[in-house]
This record gives sequence, C-alpha cells and structure tokens, in this order.
Amino acid sequence: MPQFDPDIPFNNLPPLPPMKNVATNKVLQRTTPVARAVAELKGVGRVIPNQAILIDSLILQEAKASTEIENIVTTADAVYKAFSANSKQVDSATKEVLRYREALWYGYNQLEKHPVLSTNLFIDCVRILKQNKAGIRNTPGTKIVNPAKGEVLYTPPEGESRIRDMLGDLEKYIHEEDGLDPLIKLPLLHYQFEAIHPFMDGNGRTGRILNLLYLTHQGLLDYPVLYLSKFIIENKNDYYRLLRGVTSNQEWEPWILYMLNGIEETAIYSRDKILAIKELMDTTVDKARDILPSKVFSKELIELLFERPYTKIQHLMDKDIAKRETASMYLKELESVHLLKSQRVGKEFLYLNTGLFELLSH
Repeated sequence: MPQFDPDIPFNNLPPLPPMKNVATNKVLQRTTPVARAVAELKGVGRVIPNQAILIDSLILQEAKASTEIENIVTTADAVYKAFSANSKQVDSATKEVLRYREALWYGYNQLEKHPVLSTNLFIDCVRILKQNKAGIRNTPGTKIVNPAKGEVLYTPPEGESRIRDMLGDLEKYIHEEDGLDPLIKLPLLHYQFEAIHPFMDGNGRTGRILNLLYLTHQGLLDYPVLYLSKFIIENKNDYYRLLRGVTSNQEWEPWILYMLNGIEETAIYSRDKILAIKELMDTTVDKARDILPSKVFSKELIELLFERPYTKIQHLMDKDIAKRETASMYLKELESVHLLKSQRVGKEFLYLNTGLFELLSH
C-alpha cells in the first residue's frame, strides 16, 4: 500500500480493483435493497406514457444540486425559466446548471451510439460544462485545500501522460467483466475519478455525470433520472471525509456503504416523485377533459405541459400540436381555467404549470 502524503502529488494512486475485498458481508447485505429500489425506479419510469416528461424536470433538479455542491447556487425557478426562455439575461450560476444538463444529455446520447465510457467522453463533458477547450491537466500545483483552515487535504497526480495512463486503467476497469455487482463497482469508479482529478476544474460534476452514465450503461436505468446529488449535498461533509478515508487508509467499506445509502435513498425519492408526477398528470388530463372546450383538449397537449414546468407557444408548434395563433389561444384557455399561469420573460410569454412546479420544488 503506497504511503499517502497530502502535500505530495499522489502519482502512485493504486489502480482498480482495490487490493482488499470490497464485497464484504455488510456491503453485500446492503446491495440487495438498493438493487430493488433502483429496479423499482426503472420500472416506474416505464409507466409514464412519454418518458420525456421525466427527463428534463428530474435531470434539471440533479443538475442544480450537483452544481450547488460546488457552491454555485441558483433557484429552481430561475433554472426552469431559463431552460424554456429565449432570454439572454441569465445569471452565471443558472447557466452552469443548464450546462450540466447539456453535458449529461450529451454523454447519454453518445453512449447510445457508442457504449463506451472513455477518456474522450469525459473530456467532451467537461468542455461542455466549462464552455472551453479544457483538456487533461498539464500544469503542476493543483491542490485540494480546506478553505476554513488553509490546510492541504490532497494533492492529485501530476503530469498529463501519467493522468492519461490512470484514466486508461480506469476505462479498462469500467468495462471489465469481473463479476462485481455494478452497484458496488460504482463507488469504486467514482472514488478513482475523483482521486485522479484529471481536469483543472469541473472534476466533481464530471464525476457525478459518470455515476449516472454508468447506471444507464449497465442497464440499471433507462434514463439518467436518479437524483443522486441531492443525497451528496445533504451529506456533503461525510462525502469528502469518506473519500479521504479511502485515500489515506484504504477504508473502502464505509465509502461504499455511503454511496449505496445515497443510491437507495435517491432511487426511492425519484420513484416517488415520478409516481406523483404521473398522478398529477392523470388528474390534470381528467380535469382538462371536463373543463376545456373539446377543440382545445388533447392528451398530447396536457402531456406537453409536464415535460417541463414552463411551456410556451413554440413548444406546441414544435410538437405539431398547433400553429402559432392557435397555440397562443390554447395556452390562454389553459390559463383561464387555472391550469397554467403566465408571465412575461423578455419578449415572450411563458406559462407555468404551477402544480408540477410545486411538486418538483418540495
């Protein structure tokens, strides 16, 4: 086991798998209920008639929380509004959240075409996050410091070729059939990526994107709709403490158990949220059928209102539900029966599905 000194670049970071057995009895016992919760989340997602309904609403929540872990804070309303509006008046924190969503979606779509979690894919994701041509770290001096005390907690590996070699080893291990349950393997991969710390900035968010992509790559989820960053931000101190425990003492079990707890808790949370969205959508369809003129009501129109909290005329046109004037009339009609609430953003009107927004915000 290599000696760890927080002030020295950890160029002898051990490759995966760990030398010690990580599938301990305690870990194996926890894995069963976690697997059940993830399977239920996947199954519930499939009862939604149009899974696009879940994707942006839940992924934007994940994006907001993951960005908040880096102390970049905005509001749910600002995020949902910016996602639907054409306005250029978007604050920098909200832009960061939208980029996280974009990077996660990019990674997901790339995996659909070419199912390999690769160094190049990680680089592409961080470039979307940072909106620059960032590549592998090639300058020395990166240190993880406790901001309160100023002490160095960790110095990641240095040298671009060394970092690339480590990422190459990680890539191989991701795709290696070693018989280890993917739910146990995920915390190992996440730790290793964090420890390699391959980029100047955006490592944490890219690592959390890797978590979700790995779950979909392994077929545990159809879409990356697990809201895992919620658990991490609520247990942030433990997250960093347990990561350091692996680095300094190879304490794998507490770290794996922490991640398994997070996956189970957020799988249940995401499942319940999806069921609540489905229930709200069903009651809204029934209500709209009763109170809207028949020329306005369609199931497609109501489903569209659940794809994202804010809807606008262009969304109806993009789905071929109505041309501009008719789309405008439909949205005004929906507002008149209190299913939507309008507000002007820049030069356009956005219509808020207040029920969906409240459900997502609490």
